[in-house]
Amino acid sequence: MESFITILETVLTYIVQFSVTVLEFFGVFILVYTAVRCFISWTRKDHFVRLDLAQGIALALEFKLGGEVLRTVITRDRDELYILGAIILLRGVLTFLIHWEIKNEEKALEKSSADQLRKTGPGADRPGKKRLKSAPANPAAKKHRDA
Repeated sequence: MESFITILETVLTYIVQFSVTVLEFFGVFILVYTAVRCFISWTRKDHFVRLDLAQGIALALEFKLGGEVLRTVITRDRDELYILGAIILLRGVLTFLIHWEIKNEEKALEKSSADQLRKTGPGADRPGKKRLKSAPANPAAKKHRDA
C-alpha cells in the first residue's frame, strides 16, 4: 500500500511540475506578445497602448500567480512555503494595482473621448455631413433652452 501512495505522490509531483511550467510559459508568452504588440501600437501613436499593456500584464500575472499557487501543492519545506507565500502576496498586490490602473486608464480614455466629442460635436468625423444639434439630456434642460 505504501508503494502505491509513493507512486501517486510521484505522479502528482510530475503533473504539478509540468502544469506549473506550462502556466509560467503562458504567462511569459502573453507578456512578451503584449509588449511587442503594444510597442508597435505605440509607434503608431495609438491612444489605447497603456490600457492594452496593463491588461496584458494583468493577464500574464494571473497565469504566473496560478503557477505559484499550484506549486504550493508539492512544497515540503516550511522555508520554501514562506517564500512561495511572499511571492503569491507580491504578485497579488501587483495584480490589484494593475487592475486599479486599468480602471483609471479606462476612465481617462472615456473622459478624453467625451471631451473630444464635445469639441467636435456628433458627426464631425464624417466629412461633408452637417453637424446636428444634440438633444438635451432631460426635459427640464429643453424647457430652459427654449425659454
